[in-house]
Amino acid sequence: MRAARCTRYGPPADLDVVELDDPVPGPGEVLVRVHAAAVNHPDVLLVANRYQVPAPLPFTPGSEFAGVVAALGPGVSGPAVGSAVAGAVLTGAFAEQVVVPAAGLRPVPEGLDMVHAAAFHVTYATAYHALTTVGQGTAGEWAVVLGAAGGVGSATVDVATRLGLRVVAAASGPQRLLVARELGAAGGVDYVREDLKTRIRELTGGQGAHLVVDPVGGDHAEAALRALRRGGRFVTVGYADGKIPRIPLNLVLLKAAVVRGFEIRMLRRYAPEAVAAGDRALARMVRDGMRPLVSRVHPLADVASALTDVAERRTTGKVVIGMRA
Repeated sequence: MRAARCTRYGPPADLDVVELDDPVPGPGEVLVRVHAAAVNHPDVLLVANRYQVPAPLPFTPGSEFAGVVAALGPGVSGPAVGSAVAGAVLTGAFAEQVVVPAAGLRPVPEGLDMVHAAAFHVTYATAYHALTTVGQGTAGEWAVVLGAAGGVGSATVDVATRLGLRVVAAASGPQRLLVARELGAAGGVDYVREDLKTRIRELTGGQGAHLVVDPVGGDHAEAALRALRRGGRFVTVGYADGKIPRIPLNLVLLKAAVVRGFEIRMLRRYAPEAVAAGDRALARMVRDGMRPLVSRVHPLADVASALTDVAERRTTGKVVIGMRA
């Protein structure tokens, strides 16, 4: 099979596409023939050896995929060979085949093709739980979404709007704000040209936001925290900016704010009931027409350029590697 391969840590440009032996599923495992795999920011960090969980060399990057079950390992009774599934792994998805634990697979939601199925679960589950399980957002509240045109950001705007929250989208430039408005954002802030704190307060009637979801980090995190109303909630999801913010704790004290971290892998481990409830809620939204925003589909041969575009934040929505593209 063909697979992307990281043999030394560094920029995505150092990745190669090589031929590897076909994998064989072991006990409790399933072999999936991958049709599509989505690019996520942690993939970039793993290749650079900057992620919180290192991947030993050599490895195949890629964490989110959709495909068809090709074989079952010993002791595995399902999903059935030939069924469409989606899943997430730490590494291994940028390949024509991947072996994963059977428990880590889920059926492709009805209504999604393989490209959209690959782009769906990680970002949309992150969005849903950041807004509800962790952020405790409710209909009618003001929610600020940083990086609102990116993968997690666009999903968060989409889900928040469908849950009845009023979204202030923060992004760099008018074209990216247009993407967020098309997903339902009530207002937007170009944080390259406008003062983030001031504009959030203006757009929320002078009261400030109830909730901030931040997958970006960097210098804008503190300004967004300052734009919270008293008792507001701030959910930190990731650091696509590459810079982890240092928040003055006196702001948390003075605003009686709640700052919480969210990471989808930990939620699966410690709150499986919440994950199951979220999956059901997201499946209903898909049936109602919700689809992830996929801006580009690259062939596997272009995996390095796909990761570079994500690393340099030149994309909107999700970027997907199509194994048959």
